[in-house]
Amino acid sequence: MAANETHYTLPLPSFEQAPKLLIVVAPYYKDIADQLVAGARAEIEKVGGTHETIEVPGALEVPTAIGQAFRMAHFDGFVALGCVIRGETTHYDTVCNDSSRAITLLGLQGACIGNGILTVENRTQAEVRAEAAGQNKGGGAAAAALHLIALSRRWGGAKRSVGFLPERDEIQIASTKGPIA
Repeated sequence: MAANETHYTLPLPSFEQAPKLLIVVAPYYKDIADQLVAGARAEIEKVGGTHETIEVPGALEVPTAIGQAFRMAHFDGFVALGCVIRGETTHYDTVCNDSSRAITLLGLQGACIGNGILTVENRTQAEVRAEAAGQNKGGGAAAAALHLIALSRRWGGAKRSVGFLPERDEIQIASTKGPIA
């Protein structure tokens, strides 16, 4: 059983300039979410980082909020927090798979995200994993984000735009090609 295993944990990175993180939490199970947030905040503060916390309705909205902040705000990294407990329908599988996939895709686009959305069979498993003084999965997610921030800074991780050109560039390009039909 994984709970009885000993795991190696990387030491936290150090930063010349304090990182700023956004914690996005789905507080559907409020007591569990509060423990996850407490663990994440403590981990960020250990390295002198700052954080802002926002709440969204559920685990499916966590990656959407992170994606918006990644595109429109100025955060070095993100911590995704929430809890999905298996129920009697396939909704559990959809929420677990889709939230995880969306977070992974954002990470592949350059967002430094620690995923602390618990996916468990029952409330007891969630409580054990969330407890800040115990398994502290919120703190682990924050640590993961901090490590990714350190890597992006090491490799000169300035954000590069992806997708469409800004409007001013489109107009400039269009004007060099002649009249627009």
